Amino acid sequence: MSEINLPENFSGIHFHFVGIKGTGMVALVEILNARGAVITGSDVSERFYTDEILEKLGIKALPFSGDNITDSVQYVIYSSAYSVDKNPDLIEAKKKNLPMMLYSEALGAISKTSYSSGICGVHGKTTTTGLTGTILKELPLSSQVLAGSIIKSFGDSCTMTTPTKSHKYFVAETCEYQRHFMAFHPQKIILTSVESDHQDYYPTYEDIRSAFVDYICKLPAGGQVIYCADDKGACEAVELAKEKRADIQAIPYGTQAAGDYKLVFGKIKSGIQHFSVSSLGDFEICVPGEHNVRNAVAALALCSEIMKSDGKNPKVYNKNLKRGLKNFSGGKRRSEIVGRAKTPLGKEVIFIDDYGHHPTAIKTTLAGFREFYKGHKIIVDFMSHTYTRTAALLEEFASSFESADKVIINKIYGSAREDAGAANVTGEILAEHAKKYHKDVYYAKEFDEAAELGVKLLSEPLGEQFPDGYVFVTMGAGDNWKVGQKILNML
Repeated sequence: MSEINLPENFSGIHFHFVGIKGTGMVALVEILNARGAVITGSDVSERFYTDEILEKLGIKALPFSGDNITDSVQYVIYSSAYSVDKNPDLIEAKKKNLPMMLYSEALGAISKTSYSSGICGVHGKTTTTGLTGTILKELPLSSQVLAGSIIKSFGDSCTMTTPTKSHKYFVAETCEYQRHFMAFHPQKIILTSVESDHQDYYPTYEDIRSAFVDYICKLPAGGQVIYCADDKGACEAVELAKEKRADIQAIPYGTQAAGDYKLVFGKIKSGIQHFSVSSLGDFEICVPGEHNVRNAVAALALCSEIMKSDGKNPKVYNKNLKRGLKNFSGGKRRSEIVGRAKTPLGKEVIFIDDYGHHPTAIKTTLAGFREFYKGHKIIVDFMSHTYTRTAALLEEFASSFESADKVIINKIYGSAREDAGAANVTGEILAEHAKKYHKDVYYAKEFDEAAELGVKLLSEPLGEQFPDGYVFVTMGAGDNWKVGQKILNML
């Protein structure tokens, strides 16, 4: 498909979205709506959390129908879940010869109309994008930010738009899966991490690393890649990109970084993490985990470099940077506190839901909870996502729960892209492997079984080691958040 160019001014331009309720699609709707576009869209009748965002904008999802493609529609944006040859809206749009774009292509077309920065990496994309947008809200820059999930500090929205008529700067979370980020046009890139993932598309580590290298090489002459110096894969990808493009500016951040964005970890006190950045001073964030401190430094680095590009000195806006970081309280399914309850013995339980679905993310997130929630017993319910990922990283998954006190493992949440029948791994096999590394692992295939087991574990005496109660974490890219919800309702 040839690349579509959008006008710089979207005022009055009519976009029709097919599959409008998808998280990414709703984020695009918000971006275009803020720029004055006319929006219609279609989807299934089932209610999703994104319906609330659409209702706030005065948009109602229509049933799929060729009649939705009225004469005023100028562009059609569609989710990859729908086929151009089967969906009635898309069949009609094709008949009318209208420009049609997948979500990733539309994001790329929008990126061409602004000075754009892409945030990428196997871990931390959404949180880093949320942190960046929350800081940019506090800065005198006309900007828009698009994250892959709802961010609380964006006003329970997927996007942040500063109250200005122009939108000079655009920042977006960009995804490596199937090389979707290659449609994006970045002036600057944050690279948080590179390691083996999406094995159905990238069978080897070298395959996924080369995708990141190619994305970095999309930068214009003198473009900047801000990369995590503490991540081996990110360092390798940047080195390989520099061999191809010596003109690219590589800016490291992290404890191993030299230069402006060297990180020094401070103390954790009263639910606040303290840290310092070499060129900018001391900062605080209110979300757990060392990985989130690194994400915060990445966001500070990008915002600082955007300010420099705008002719501003970041040090002058130090208070704004601090305020932005302090205002960040996480995103949906990113270490999200979803409820609190009391056990039968009267002890508090904090229920957390987290999207961590890769061994490194599980390990770092649970380690962050262990440090942040000292005095709490941590019980995790994990549902692995995709048979291919679980099979390829079986031992890494099995050994990633060391910071939890009790581990419940559910059946695998498969992908429509793979044949579950041909898989050589199950949730039960994962649980058996996890028992080699952890003394308290249980297999509960279905959610009702997991919820009953969870209540039983929460009814055991805590002992002196855990004076503060429990943290019950549902973790994974599947729908096992329902386990936490069931236990919450039972308590």
